Parts: sequence; C-alpha cells; structure tokens
Amino acid sequence: MLAASPGERLRTLRDLLGLTQEQLENISGVKQSWISQVETASRDATEDGLRAIAEATDTPFGFFAVQPTTVPLDSLRFRKRASASKVLTRRVRTFYAESYRINEALVTAESYPTPPLPYATAEDLSPDDIEELAAQTREALRLAPDKPIPHLTRALERSGVAVAPFVLTDDPEEQPVAGGHFGVSYWGGVGEPALIGYFPGSQGDRERFTLAHEVGHLVLHTFRPRAADAEREADRFAGALLMPRERAEENISERATLREYARLKATWGVSMQALIQRGYGLDLLGETRRRSLFVQLSSKGWRKQEPVNVGREAPLLLWTLLSRKFGQRPYRPAAESLAVPPTMLRSIAPTPVETSKPSRQEPPEPSSVAVRRIGLTN
Repeated sequence: MLAASPGERLRTLRDLLGLTQEQLENISGVKQSWISQVETASRDATEDGLRAIAEATDTPFGFFAVQPTTVPLDSLRFRKRASASKVLTRRVRTFYAESYRINEALVTAESYPTPPLPYATAEDLSPDDIEELAAQTREALRLAPDKPIPHLTRALERSGVAVAPFVLTDDPEEQPVAGGHFGVSYWGGVGEPALIGYFPGSQGDRERFTLAHEVGHLVLHTFRPRAADAEREADRFAGALLMPRERAEENISERATLREYARLKATWGVSMQALIQRGYGLDLLGETRRRSLFVQLSSKGWRKQEPVNVGREAPLLLWTLLSRKFGQRPYRPAAESLAVPPTMLRSIAPTPVETSKPSRQEPPEPSSVAVRRIGLTN
C-alpha cells in the first residue's frame, strides 16, 4: 500500500472543502505558491504549514497522514445531470471517497453485517433479467415481494447498506450544493461495505427513487462497471424495486388518469412521472398515452411540483455506529479519531430528530394541492 502523501492529502482537503489555492491562502495565511509546490511534490510540506491549514479549516492534523482511498473511480456511479460541472463532480468524488473511508472504519469496528445483495455478471441484461434481480433484491432486503416499501432507507441500513446525505456547505442556513448531482454509490462486492450518498433537498419520492437507482448500480454494475447503458438499466431497476411488475400490471393501464396516478403515488411512494415511465417500460401504455399524460402534467405545472407529499426518509445507521463508539456528542472526538473535518461527519451522520413515520397523503383533488419544492428537479 502506498504511504500517505501530505501533498495529495492537501489537494484532497481542498477538493473536499471546495477551495482554490488562493482561497486557502486567504483563510490560512499560507502562501499559494507554497500550497502549489507541496501539491505538485516540488517541495516538502512542513509541519507548521500543514498545522496552519488544519487550524484554519477546522481539520484534524491527522488528515494529512491518512492512506489513499481504496474506492476505484471507474466503479463509482453517479446519478447526475449531463450539465453537472467537472469541478463539482471532482468535489463529489472526493467527498464520497472520504465518506466511504469513514463508513468502512465504522462498520469494521462494529463488525456490522455486509450487504447480502444479489449481483449481475452477464455482459448483456434483458429487461426481464433486471426485473428478476430487483425481485431478488427485495428478498435480500427482507421485503415483501409485492407490497409498497414503507421505509427504503431503513431496509437498506438493516441489510448493511449505509445511506449518507451529502451537504456540501459549511453554513447550515444555505441550501445544499448539488449542481445537478442526485446520488452516488459504491460496493466492493461480496463481504465488502456499501455506501449510497444522496443530496437532500428534493421531495421524498425523488429521494427514494435516487436511492433505488443507486441500489440498481450496486446490483447491476458492481461486476459490470462498463455496461453500455448503465443509467437506463438503473432506472428500470429502481422502478421494479419500488413497484414490482405484478402490481404495476394490476394498476397501470391506458385508461389510468392523473387522479389514479396520484393515488398510486400516495400508496407506493413513487412520483407520478416515474409511475408513468414504469407503465411505459412494461408496455402497459403506449407512446401516445405517455406523451399525453406528460402534457397534462406540464399544463398543471406538475412536472416540477407534483401533488401528493411523500415524507422524506432520514438515515440512521452511520449516526448509530458513530454515537455507539464516541457518545451522544460524537462529532469532535470522532473527527480526531477518523481524521476528517467535523462538518463532514455532521453531513453524512446527522443527529436524529424526532420525526413521524414517512407519510404519503392523498389530497381530495390533485389539482388543489401545491407542494413546496426545494432543491433538485429531475
């Protein structure tokens, strides 16, 4: 294994915090030229320089001695828009890699079970193959084969798949930075930890779909990292996981109205648009009807702001492992032990709040409901 490189870790810290060399100079007093030379290995780092940067960024000094991450970038899967910037994507990769390192340390220390997920190995997968793998995943997660999933996050965490919200900002009053990113995931395979990261701020149904999509990547692409159409496969898997084919065939047809899709959303926790796509993918409705339904959604302003509120799901696993090891106020002691800024721990392992069970409430009339939307849109 490679030895830790202070220069590489310094670059990692900048990516993690979203800082340029000039910005780091401004907050730390360490010259930009020194930062650049250390990062390019044209000069040795000094303890004084690194300590000044650590104190200015509220980062444990041990961060600079951490070994490189083991997450292979070509296997790291994103759910993001094509317009997402390369700079922000690099920051997300760095944030994820450090999060995975923390997750790996916590689950290993507690001997927490690793995911029992099925996985695909065949070069080509048919739609039926994906449907079957989604059914096997439900079984692995100990979910009923044909019922709505009450709390997808909790089902994943019980089975060893950690879920972490990514908030790329130091100011809790600011909206989370997402920049076209929705989710990211990695699983090393049988016997290895898995982590799904997502960007909070969207409606509960969209966050659930992002999680299901990322589970699709874990199942379909851990051993097929160069699948030709990975995003479309993961979307198909997400629909199949959230609403199994048998139930979709019972409820979706050419005759189904937006009112009926609103009822299905309230029951299954899946957006109306995703349900329409699910029906289209299963040949339960044709292109003409699909297009008509989307035109109706647009005319009502529901493409971005659908009726029916789906409660957001709060992750718990990483907080539980963190507090078990470091107490009920874990962030400072854990930051020193894990060699990571405490702001990052607050993001990926937020302190639980007293919340009610995620709800899916159906309105008397979909047209009368206005749902406040913040954050990302599909």
